[in-house]
Amino acid sequence: MHNAAALCLGVALAGLGTAPATAEISAARAAALEHVVVQDCGSCHGLVRKGGLGSPLTREALAHAAPEALAAIILDGIPGTAMPPWRALLTEAEALWMAEYLLKEPAQ
Repeated sequence: MHNAAALCLGVALAGLGTAPATAEISAARAAALEHVVVQDCGSCHGLVRKGGLGSPLTREALAHAAPEALAAIILDGIPGTAMPPWRALLTEAEALWMAEYLLKEPAQ
């Protein structure tokens, strides 16, 4: 993980509890969000999520990340890096679904 991303993730994780989160998303929206992960996130993080311009998004690379922390990064980006905020395009529930997807699904 890049230093700025690791720092932001560490700060986000420090303020979170340990209760697991779940996001309720329809099957159709889940398919659309999976497409976003593969295509849009994949354009920087690699189509197989092993890194590129952005950090790797494999289950192993994110093993110690809380879903809420990842959702916050998805929504608000990481200032000073190429990670943009997606808040204008995604709801909090959708960002949380994406975070949970990244933590559960193996890279292709």
